[in-house]
Amino acid sequence: MGIVVVWIVSVIIFTVSRIGPDPALMIASPGADEAELKAIHERFGLDKPWVVQYVIFLGNALRGNFGESVYYGLPVAEILWQRIPNTIYLVGAAQLIALGIGVSAGVLGARRRGEWMDNLVRWFSLTGLSMPNFWIAMLMILIFSVTLRVLPTGGSGTIWHLIMPAFSLGWYFSAGYTRITYSSMFQVLNSEYIKMCRIKGLSEFSIVAKHALKNALIPIVTLAGMNLVIMVSSAVAIETVFSWPGVGLLMYHGAVYRDFNIAQAVVLFISVSMVMMNSVYERRKEIRTLSMVGLNPTHIGLIFVAEAIIDRSI
Repeated sequence: MGIVVVWIVSVIIFTVSRIGPDPALMIASPGADEAELKAIHERFGLDKPWVVQYVIFLGNALRGNFGESVYYGLPVAEILWQRIPNTIYLVGAAQLIALGIGVSAGVLGARRRGEWMDNLVRWFSLTGLSMPNFWIAMLMILIFSVTLRVLPTGGSGTIWHLIMPAFSLGWYFSAGYTRITYSSMFQVLNSEYIKMCRIKGLSEFSIVAKHALKNALIPIVTLAGMNLVIMVSSAVAIETVFSWPGVGLLMYHGAVYRDFNIAQAVVLFISVSMVMMNSVYERRKEIRTLSMVGLNPTHIGLIFVAEAIIDRSI
């Protein structure tokens, strides 16, 4: 099913990237004649029928070849591999910030239910999900770069360049983690085994940190894995605002400069990443279900091998 999804995405992005003005007009010098435009068409294969272009594109993509960038004049695969580490760096920092804020706020709200802290956490979770990340990014630039002049407005290279992009990207997700942690923690704190811990005289810190939190984090861990790929697609706006040299900014340049090879490669990269993460998540659910019925890891591995053999034979 994942392969079908990626194929459909490839057809859509290939079709959309060829809608609009002739890409050769963006590449050619001002006042270019027909001969120059024809040479550009032949160079990028734009003179061939749509079906032929797509077959060539698909065959090259399966080999990791996404053609030459119209804007940069370099192989797209080379540019993409240079940008991926920067996006992973940004997404990793944003995930840590989101989890740190979200889990802490959710636990405090569940522990102080009905008090002012509970109301503050609910307000944060609501407003955090309501404010777009690019607006948070521009607000932080206005405060910390323009007014206070303590952080750089954009670029990369130091930890100071990472603070505002990571916080802006993680803000929305931290509000989501807060709501999930709050709900999960509240249910765990009212469970029977937590009441038994209180009867035994354990301290409240020990109950929350050692017993309640590890069970309340189960849905958070699952959500965090899914959000990693979503953050990559959400990073387009943040990387553009802060000029962070990642995959998102590369996607923006591909759209603005009509660099169809760049746009196709980035969209396929994101779709493949999402499909792979969904597959890992589904496998994790299957492993957890099989473990609950008493199967050991060896038996689970044999079941998955048998499923793969059956799928290939079909």
